[in-house]
Amino acid sequence: MILFLIDCQNDFINGALPVKGAVKDMERLTDFIDKHSSEIDEVYATLDSHRTIHIAHPIWWVNSNGDHPAPYTIITKDDVNSSKWIANNIAYTSYSIDYVTQLGSMMVWPPHCLIGTEGHAIVSNVHEALQRWEKKHFKTVNYINKGSNIKTEHFSAIKASVVDSSDHSTDLNRELIDSLEGKLVYIAGEASSHCVADTTSDLIFNFKNIENAKKVTLLSDIMSPVPACEHMQDKFFEKMLKVGVNIIKSTDIK
Repeated sequence: MILFLIDCQNDFINGALPVKGAVKDMERLTDFIDKHSSEIDEVYATLDSHRTIHIAHPIWWVNSNGDHPAPYTIITKDDVNSSKWIANNIAYTSYSIDYVTQLGSMMVWPPHCLIGTEGHAIVSNVHEALQRWEKKHFKTVNYINKGSNIKTEHFSAIKASVVDSSDHSTDLNRELIDSLEGKLVYIAGEASSHCVADTTSDLIFNFKNIENAKKVTLLSDIMSPVPACEHMQDKFFEKMLKVGVNIIKSTDIK
């Protein structure tokens, strides 16, 4: 099996952007890795990798009073077209309007998973379990960085929310898709409403053969939604079930 881990990082567990339930999720993930170590052939692990200056962080935006939006503020295309919120740096004014207009709306997040900080690191108990797996089988975890482009959000490890034509890392990651398609893939991580949902959806719907969705399994007890976004998780699960993705608990695998 391939274990595909999404953003199992400190800031999503008990840091700057904690996901309710994530601490227990990571405990179950640690147990799963140790219990099924000999069955795991490969591990892929994504790392949300942001900079302080980022379009989804408060510092990017200001209102007419020069105030930054509070975290969890939703900025809509009407907001940017009416100049309710404008780019803090005038050089990004036009781009910021186009960006939000293309998306329709966006969420402002607390600065999180900043490169070089403790919040960026894999949570310690999971990291230790991955090290045990590496040492036991003399294999290495495939780490996938995403989110370091300051001009676009990158919930999905497959492609950014808005592709920056000057940055290939924001475009569709065909190599990653091809490396996973047709294999037994087990997905876990945070958050099921956002990064897990977007990564899985982009992966499945870019398979060359949609029938390979039936080889993908979501470990539902090793992922949780962002608070108040449970409905997004529900819609994601419903969409995945329709194309044949398996949704089970990690403890169901003997």
